[in-house]
Amino acid sequence: MKEYFVENHSQLEALCKHLKEQPVIALDTEFLREKTYFAKLCLIQVASAERIACVDPLALDDIQMLLDVIYDPSITKVMHSARQDLEIFFDITGELPANMYDSQIAATLLGFGDQIGYANLLNDMLGVKLEKLHTRTDWSKRPLDEGQVQYALDDVRYLIEIYRLQKNKLQDNGREHWLADDFNYLSNKSLYSSITAGSWQRVRGSNSLKGVQLVVLQNLAEWREELARHVNRPKQWIIRDEALVEISRRLPTDQNSLEAIRGWESGLAKHSEQILAIVQAAKNIPKDQWPTQPKRVSLSKVQEAIVDVLMAIVRLKAAENSVTASVLVNRKQLEKLVSGEYDCAVLKGWRKEIVGNELIAMLENNRMLVVKQGQLILDAKN
Repeated sequence: MKEYFVENHSQLEALCKHLKEQPVIALDTEFLREKTYFAKLCLIQVASAERIACVDPLALDDIQMLLDVIYDPSITKVMHSARQDLEIFFDITGELPANMYDSQIAATLLGFGDQIGYANLLNDMLGVKLEKLHTRTDWSKRPLDEGQVQYALDDVRYLIEIYRLQKNKLQDNGREHWLADDFNYLSNKSLYSSITAGSWQRVRGSNSLKGVQLVVLQNLAEWREELARHVNRPKQWIIRDEALVEISRRLPTDQNSLEAIRGWESGLAKHSEQILAIVQAAKNIPKDQWPTQPKRVSLSKVQEAIVDVLMAIVRLKAAENSVTASVLVNRKQLEKLVSGEYDCAVLKGWRKEIVGNELIAMLENNRMLVVKQGQLILDAKN
């Protein structure tokens, strides 16, 4: 494969001309987000069957022609563990690329376990061992040395080969259609756009609050989220979770009581007036508009035993289909199912086909588990 480091317009134009003619390309990014709210895109790696390149967005004032390739629905883009990379492209354009293929998701359907890393997948499928010398590289610094460039290129060097092997194996196993549901979920814009809504539920310690305290936390968390996005700084740099929870718990009414809050820092003084206003406004919100904590599933001992039985069925079906049980469903989801909540992933798509229907049949007394000659058997009930 010919290797390129693209840092000017003419190089990018030549690369994109080649990529536009490809049915499949490999794609990855390197980014930093330790000091910013939005990830800082530092490098884009792309590969076809013949060429491989690092594109330097820090040296280019416009990468639109490459984005046009990435967003071309006629080209399959192969990525590994694509969600964070897709979030970057969504932040840039407000849209998600179409026709994505995630080799990590595909690997789960081929028995490689849940969320296998790229290096382990390469080793397992191709016998290729990658160096891990540059996992903590600051990709914003220039120039990049040869070792860093090669490390970045390796992230896409083998992806098309992996893609072809996986596609063949999935076709042989009759599982290619299974990918559609998981890929559709990955391409759901709400995963990337609904960041502010429900932000209070992601605050550590929020489960210790109730009533009007949750109203205050909800409004403070949304304010922090919007401010962090506006100034492009991490949320915890604006105000830490600990302080948000304590403000919501103690409901301060003036500057002195605010400054007595655990976790309050002097740098927050410039926000004092706004924070106090948010606390006061939240107190005036009608009770019927207060947020509530997510319901905790509380099962009886008998129901817990039923979950154990369902878990046995899941493990049985996972073994029969050479996938890990956690790929199908976890225990918390089974608890919800036993409690009567049927809106869960195991009752949709290929998971329903493999095990979801059997779980419902068991709950409806149409299946039984028996042991025959040391084997666990799931039988239809007469």
